Amino acid sequence: MDGSNALGEFLRARREQVRPEDVGISGAGLRRVLGLRREEVAMLAGISADYYLRLEQGRDRNPSVQVLDALARVLRLDADATAYLIGLSRERPARLRQRPRTAPRPERVPPSILQLIDGWAHNPGYVQNRFADVLAVNSLAAALSPNYAAGVNLLQAVFLDPAERDLRRDWEETTEEGVASLRANAGLCVDDPRLVELVGELSIRSERFRQLWSRHDVRPKRGRVSRLTHPLVGELDLHSNKFTVSGADDLLLVVFHAEPGSRSAELLALLGSLTAQRPA
Repeated sequence: MDGSNALGEFLRARREQVRPEDVGISGAGLRRVLGLRREEVAMLAGISADYYLRLEQGRDRNPSVQVLDALARVLRLDADATAYLIGLSRERPARLRQRPRTAPRPERVPPSILQLIDGWAHNPGYVQNRFADVLAVNSLAAALSPNYAAGVNLLQAVFLDPAERDLRRDWEETTEEGVASLRANAGLCVDDPRLVELVGELSIRSERFRQLWSRHDVRPKRGRVSRLTHPLVGELDLHSNKFTVSGADDLLLVVFHAEPGSRSAELLALLGSLTAQRPA
């Protein structure tokens, strides 16, 4: 992924995911391509087939917003994916093209955030960067999984560590959302060395990641329910919410909580007490 034709790659990947019947094309017969043909996308978007071919091949990289909106409608993109598509067609500032690699550094987390999460006795919490590198955790988050630890990349953990598959009853959903979030968080910096390194390793070592990355799904991290089977306390259903860290580049604060009065709340409290009893 060198980013040399990010717009064309995105259009092709999303075109292959749209079924002809989804856009009112019926009786297509035997098809030798996945999804829609290029000429079908062009016809539905109201542009010439030759112009659409130039877009996919990277020979025209600056289509108008009107053209992109029409393509987004044909490709059935939601608001996040449409914004991403429009961003791909814009020239990136030099500071993004030359962005240096940023390794995980816990010291980048503001001290006030560290104090905040350390003070949470009933809420697991951690801080990550946009590439899912964990930068800081509190003790209750560390008790949920040893992969909630500074220096661990959560995507590498969830795709490559068999223990994560055992922990997460919603592993399929978690991996799908994680890859879509990675692409959304990376934004226009598709040639960032850290992103290239991460995607390259996971593409080699995980077929599941390779398949999901090729879909070009774009979905920022949002709140969800994580369904875990913890080896000490059993099944936990934990709500998670993500917050941007003010004054810090590209950092997300993630906090878990259980429904008040629920069995999960009882088990989370039990896990907290077991954690507190462990030697420092």
